[in-house]
Amino acid sequence: MKPAQFDYVAPASVPEAVAVLAEHGPESRVLAGGQSLLIELRYRTVRPAVVVDVNRIPGLSEIAVEDGSVHVGALVRHAQLERARFDDPLAGLFRQVAPYVAHPPIRARGTFAGSLAWAHPASEWCALAVAMGAGIEVEGPAGRRTVRADSWFRGPFTTACLPEELVTGVRLPRPPAGAVSAFAEHRRTHGSFALAAALVMLRLAGGRVDWVRIGLANAADVPLRAVEAERHLAGHLPEPELLAETASRASAETDPPGEPHAPAAYRRHALATLVRRCLTRAVQNARMDAVQGARTDDESPGTP
Repeated sequence: MKPAQFDYVAPASVPEAVAVLAEHGPESRVLAGGQSLLIELRYRTVRPAVVVDVNRIPGLSEIAVEDGSVHVGALVRHAQLERARFDDPLAGLFRQVAPYVAHPPIRARGTFAGSLAWAHPASEWCALAVAMGAGIEVEGPAGRRTVRADSWFRGPFTTACLPEELVTGVRLPRPPAGAVSAFAEHRRTHGSFALAAALVMLRLAGGRVDWVRIGLANAADVPLRAVEAERHLAGHLPEPELLAETASRASAETDPPGEPHAPAAYRRHALATLVRRCLTRAVQNARMDAVQGARTDDESPGTP
């Protein structure tokens, strides 16, 4: 099926794009990567009067590492995050998650911010945004505002973005130095949406977990951060029994919908398994980093 007829506009600036969105409101759609929009247009699940192509707007395709945050522009592609090499633990998490996003051609065009705007419950990036406390930046006729990720997602494919607003970027707080991450996903086929996914970022200090974040995808109708599970783990020695109990608590915080290939009980079990794997891997990596750091200190110049 072909898309219904629509007008096409390619503004050269954010204010110009906002003006078009304000004029057409719900009858407009934004085209960035287009990997979701083009399917909706083809099957006529949406019939916009105008499509606003923002790819010609300068300044939206950069990743900026600042003192307290990492800023991801609205046109940063999945593939850019797959190759992330900036000096921050977030870069390692981006590189782990990105290969699970669909296929290489989609990662070459699709955008990080676009995933957050589409708000699919199974989106890996949406779970990452909630877990890491991201702020989604939007601009509209009333000016600029930032919406916390835990308030951004209102339900499947529903966000706090108004029809006349444009997502311009995402700001993620930088994790503490020394934090390590792990990601795991369960899906039926390569490139398909996750039946369940989990990510963990944590830091050890004195052998104990002194900072931790746990994010879950396809665990409810919105992405989740397992706050109670984090509290259960923080401040304790990460022994296997505690990690297993933390994973069970994370699963208990979920409310997954049932699907033909993944009933709710099955998905809760999968989420618990994925969280336990991520916690175990992250703790192992943190301990290895500590050993390597100690060896480096021992081999430093001037050591007797």
